Amino acid sequence: MKPDARLKWKTRVFAIIVVLSNAFGNFFLDRGMRGRVTTTPMEYVAAILSPWVMLGISLLILWLLSRMALLSWADLSYVLPVTSLGYVATALLGRFFLNEQISPLRWAGTLLIVGGTILVGLGTHAGDEL
Repeated sequence: MKPDARLKWKTRVFAIIVVLSNAFGNFFLDRGMRGRVTTTPMEYVAAILSPWVMLGISLLILWLLSRMALLSWADLSYVLPVTSLGYVATALLGRFFLNEQISPLRWAGTLLIVGGTILVGLGTHAGDEL
């Protein structure tokens, strides 16, 4: 595999990892914090040590590290719009797995994110120019 093809493939894989780890990290964090009241330091420690919150934190650590790696070889102007699909995934997870009610205005915003991502994806970025 040519170096430029490998970088393009790696960029896409890491973009998917960033999107999914962000969406699922926030999902599990929300799942673990539902119904909890955290007003004292001990309540925060107890929340952090709960399995759902620990999973969410772990995924958000993965999100941060994979996003840092992605930003090391791809343009910010590419990474930010493409990884914003995490907002779409988060809205879908919230709606279908946490029974959150999402207004039509929020769905319209979500569709605008998707449209912007498609436009950015059609352009070239550092991984394509090598």
